[in-house]
Amino acid sequence: MKRYWKVGDLAKLTGLTVRTLRFYDQIGLLSPLAATESGHRLYDDEDLSRLFRIVSLKELGLSLDEVKAALTGREIDPLEVVNLQIERVQEQIRRQQKLLDQLRHVSKRMKGKAQVTVEDFTTLLQAMKNDYEKPILNRQQSWEKRFGLLGMFLASGDEETVQTDDEEE
Repeated sequence: MKRYWKVGDLAKLTGLTVRTLRFYDQIGLLSPLAATESGHRLYDDEDLSRLFRIVSLKELGLSLDEVKAALTGREIDPLEVVNLQIERVQEQIRRQQKLLDQLRHVSKRMKGKAQVTVEDFTTLLQAMKNDYEKPILNRQQSWEKRFGLLGMFLASGDEETVQTDDEEE
């Protein structure tokens, strides 16, 4: 049996907002083919898969226009997206390691009562500035968790989640 989710259900399931999902529909990025008799959007498994690709490409820094072009032209396959994400995470790890090394250096100097130089602080500040991607990492981990839960939910396959027409989106 094919399962469907109304926009509100999909928002709760993925952590996106209803507004975001409606905007994606408005710009033709994620437009479900199914709808209830009263016109409520119904998303299916294929829409969820497309949404995962959209989110993945956005996390890589692509604009919505670039995401749309990539998905429309089928220029980027899922393996390529995963490989790009691996590269991005490896770069983030390198940046984090650099920050950790510099923090340890400054800490060691402070513990030894040695004077911390202006160069030490500027290098530390530069490493901290490069740490701007920390919120992105947290968001990525949150998405990975949500999509992992979503995958388990989809694999269970024994619940239908369509609401009645009189329930709000």
